[in-house]
Amino acid sequence: MIVKLDDSLLQIEPTLKIGIIHYTKIVVTSSPQMLKGRLQLFQEQLFFELEEKAVTEFTGIKEWRALWKKFGADPNRYRPSVEALYRRIAKQNYITPMHSAVDLNNFFSLRYEIPMGIYDWKKIQGNVTLALGDEEKNYKGLNGRDNSLNHILTLSDETAPFGSPFVDSVRTAVTEETTDALQIVFLLPSMTIEESQKILESMGAMFTQIHGGDATSTLLIKDQNEWRI
Repeated sequence: MIVKLDDSLLQIEPTLKIGIIHYTKIVVTSSPQMLKGRLQLFQEQLFFELEEKAVTEFTGIKEWRALWKKFGADPNRYRPSVEALYRRIAKQNYITPMHSAVDLNNFFSLRYEIPMGIYDWKKIQGNVTLALGDEEKNYKGLNGRDNSLNHILTLSDETAPFGSPFVDSVRTAVTEETTDALQIVFLLPSMTIEESQKILESMGAMFTQIHGGDATSTLLIKDQNEWRI
């Protein structure tokens, strides 16, 4: 499989950085109490912070909203997934635990203030491209709706689109049957390469600590915009 960041995105935002982590031989289960407790505590602390600070004042959310506009989408209508999570927490509508992979993915998203996606490797068909969606790009999302991806950064395989920093599709969702996964980390353009790499290494280490298996990662950037896995 080749995962490629389309040149058109880099023309719009030359400092765009996309992290990729490939997990193999993992075991996805209901979340251990440690992860549930950590996710709950983080949300509770964030709720109190959100009483004093607007969602749009958080650095990561502010930066992704600006990037949304550069791509031509309306962040007030189609919010980056991390912003949607923060808005839920501001209403004390805390995230309900699902399973270890999704719960940890949400924890990473909240902690680093960035959108995240995790996908079942075996459900992805062929090579993957990250590019801007158009009016014809859509899929049934995990939010239970048919979602338009017009002007939204979109992950597509050789069959159809399956993911984005807005909402992911049902087709490639990770379940407790998943043994190999692809995690996409929508990093902040303002992050340095060194900082981005450290985040990917930290995520991979924590994920395999809980799920077992192995993790390999890379960073897609200008002049290094594809990875053969």
